[in-house]
Amino acid sequence: MKKINSFKFLFCSMVWLGVQYTKAQSLQNDKVGDIYAEDIKWSAFPSFPPEARLAVLIGDPKNEGPYVVRVRLPSNVVLMPHKHPEARVYTVISGVFYIGIGEKYDPTKLKAYPPGSVFVLPANTPHFHWAKSGGYETQVSAYGPLGISYINPSDDPSGEKTK
Repeated sequence: MKKINSFKFLFCSMVWLGVQYTKAQSLQNDKVGDIYAEDIKWSAFPSFPPEARLAVLIGDPKNEGPYVVRVRLPSNVVLMPHKHPEARVYTVISGVFYIGIGEKYDPTKLKAYPPGSVFVLPANTPHFHWAKSGGYETQVSAYGPLGISYINPSDDPSGEKTK
């Protein structure tokens, strides 16, 4: 029941923030705010391949609470099988998001999601991504803290075993 309530809270918070206006990057969950696309600050994320970029839009993914981030992967970049301790909702912003479910990378298991698609990933579900047909950008909504652990620790670009 607690997880369902967390998602209701996250959804309501996002709707509320979506109709409010102020300027800032990494908006707080308890203040009116907005970010225009041209003002999004992208940065590398140690647990992603070096070409990938992440932008924190709402909340602080390192802490408990709702957060929203965007992930941008250029063409042909692969994120090997990994999982997250938090349940996630992916919204495809641009490009085609290819995701497969499983502990072993298998391109035949990839499913394509075009812009506007929404994909729900339950907590601790092993999965992988491939920017197969060009770069893509997704928006991830979740209740933190954000975590990532690669099924095969040698696939983790950060060199750490778990997060």
